[in-house]
Amino acid sequence: MIVLDTNILIYYFQGEREIIEKLDSQRASKQKFGISIITKIELLSYPKITSEEIKKINNLLKEFRIFNVDEVIASKATEIRRKYRIPLADAIIAATAFFTKSPLVTRNIKHFQKIKEIKVKSL
Repeated sequence: MIVLDTNILIYYFQGEREIIEKLDSQRASKQKFGISIITKIELLSYPKITSEEIKKINNLLKEFRIFNVDEVIASKATEIRRKYRIPLADAIIAATAFFTKSPLVTRNIKHFQKIKEIKVKSL
């Protein structure tokens, strides 16, 4: 499994060709993807989002495993946030990658690379 950071999906839906090609190739090869519920919230809470965009996002997310914030993820996110002083949403996403023992794929390498507990990859 690969855990995707929100920015990967934002670029995907904005039509960034490189992201679309790589993500679609991995989807075709049956790569499994996971996201934090935080990512879903971030994607769907954009104030100017259209109903068509909401449909597209929800259709794609049907293919993904969405991890809720439970006590285990919350505890790890708290530890990561305190230790590395990163925003709460990023700490929860990182904790999700840690919990699933999956690499975190992001374009925000600088933000996550200092977190020693997870493997961070760029797409």
